[in-house]
Amino acid sequence: MKMHQPRHGWLKAVLPPAFTVVAVVAIWQAAVGFGWANGETLASPADIALSLGQTWRDLASATAVTALETVTGFLISIVVGVALGIGLYASKAMHRSIYPLLVAAQTIPIITIAPLFMIWFGFNMTGKIVLVTVFSVFSIAVETSRGLSAVPDFYEAVALTCGAGRVWTLFHVKLRVAARQVFSGIRISAAYVVGTAVTAEYLGATNGLGVWLQNAFNSFQTPMIFSATLVIVAMTGMLLGLVALAERLLLGPGGEDDARNLDESEN
Repeated sequence: MKMHQPRHGWLKAVLPPAFTVVAVVAIWQAAVGFGWANGETLASPADIALSLGQTWRDLASATAVTALETVTGFLISIVVGVALGIGLYASKAMHRSIYPLLVAAQTIPIITIAPLFMIWFGFNMTGKIVLVTVFSVFSIAVETSRGLSAVPDFYEAVALTCGAGRVWTLFHVKLRVAARQVFSGIRISAAYVVGTAVTAEYLGATNGLGVWLQNAFNSFQTPMIFSATLVIVAMTGMLLGLVALAERLLLGPGGEDDARNLDESEN
């Protein structure tokens, strides 16, 4: 019986990017510290950390507003996107009439549509949530429709042979088989949903990270700009992590894990 060595795959995944980040930060700090870069236009990591420590209360307040807009709009987009994707798959007429509009909507820059949302909803949170939902629903709907279309026909045939109805088969068999691709669309949306909320705030809001960035830009406070950027990156990473966790809890290990387990069983 062959003994397997403890797996350290997570170290191989974490150490290279961690080393790269540490090296970049060290070079960055040295460049500003030795005067190779202008500290007024490129804040050093030390200045950014100092700014975070000094402004964390106000930054946390702005982050809470953006997080609420992001999470609310994202959750609504998941529900609407999956439902719309099912409709696009189930109805050819709906696919022909709505799918081109969804594609066209993705070509509209947020900077052109955000002023309309400010006129319709004002500067409050509602408009930002609606805007986040609108810009997040496309990938979820498309991947849901594509995933359902890619399910092999024998799944439906077996269910129907066993006496199941078509609607039951759609929701309990085909949607379950297509769930990986549905989560793929959710991950795509999660990657830019925070940026959408911040951009909407930047164009017009009373609070949030977008307003924070605008104030920092107007006062030429580059450490504050970098502080907000770090928070946005962290929020996006957390959201992607939550999506991955939800996928693993609901569906189990992904295809890469299955392939790795297969290789180990063969050895």
